[in-house]
Amino acid sequence: MILNFIKGIFGISSPSDLRILMYHQVSPEKNEARNELDISVIKLEEQLKYISQNFETIFFKELEAKREVKKKLIITFDDGYYNNLVYLVPLLKKYKLKASIGIPTKLIEKDLEKIPGLYMSFDQIKSLPEEHVEIVLHSHNHHNYAEMSLADAERDIDENITTLEKHHIPFSRVLVYPYGKFPKKDVQKKMFFKLLEKKGIFAALRIGNNLTSFPWKNKYEVKRINIESSDSFATFRKKLRFGKIKF
Repeated sequence: MILNFIKGIFGISSPSDLRILMYHQVSPEKNEARNELDISVIKLEEQLKYISQNFETIFFKELEAKREVKKKLIITFDDGYYNNLVYLVPLLKKYKLKASIGIPTKLIEKDLEKIPGLYMSFDQIKSLPEEHVEIVLHSHNHHNYAEMSLADAERDIDENITTLEKHHIPFSRVLVYPYGKFPKKDVQKKMFFKLLEKKGIFAALRIGNNLTSFPWKNKYEVKRINIESSDSFATFRKKLRFGKIKF
C-alpha cells in the first residue's frame, strides 16, 4: 500500500503494475445513477476517454503476452446487464478499449422471459464483439461463497462453466467473486483455493480497492478498484494513480 502511494506520488510505473477497475450498471444519459454501483453514461465516457489516452486496456487472457507493457489496465463489469450492451459496448468501440464482463449464469436464465431483460440474453452475450469484450466467470447462482459449503461452491462453479459452454460462449477461466466474498478462515480458504486450482481457474477477483501487480502473489485474492457513481473525475484519476483515496 505504501509502495503504491510512493509510486503514485512520483508517477513511477513498471511492467508489473496492473490496475483492475470494477463497474456494474450504466445509467442512461438523461437519468442519474440509481446507486453507487451504477454510473451515468456521461461519466463513463469521460472515464473511458481518459483511460484510452493514458493506459492500454487488456484482457485477462492477454496478461502473459502483455507482461512487459507499462500502464496496463483491465476494465471489469459484473453481472452482464443489458445496459452494458446498449451503453458500454459502443463506447468500447469508440475509444478502442477492452472490457471483461462477469456472467452469473442463473440470473441470465431467470431473466430470459423479460424483453428486454435486466440482463443480456445468452445470444446477446455470444454476439458481443470479441475484440472488445472478454467473458469471465461470476458464479451460477450469485451466492456468497463465504457462506457456502465446499461441495455447494464446486457445484456452483461447475454450473457456471457448463452453462456458458452449453450456449457456446467463449470465456476465460477467471472467477469474479459475487459480492467480492470468499472463505477467509485458514482451513476453509485453503480448501477453497485448492478447489479453484482443480477447476483450472487462472485467477479470482475480490474488491480490496487497491492496485495490484502481475504476476500475482496470490492469484485467488486479486484486488480491484471500485469505481462509484459519486466519484468526481478528480477522484477517479486519484484512484487510478493510487488505487484508493483514503490511507
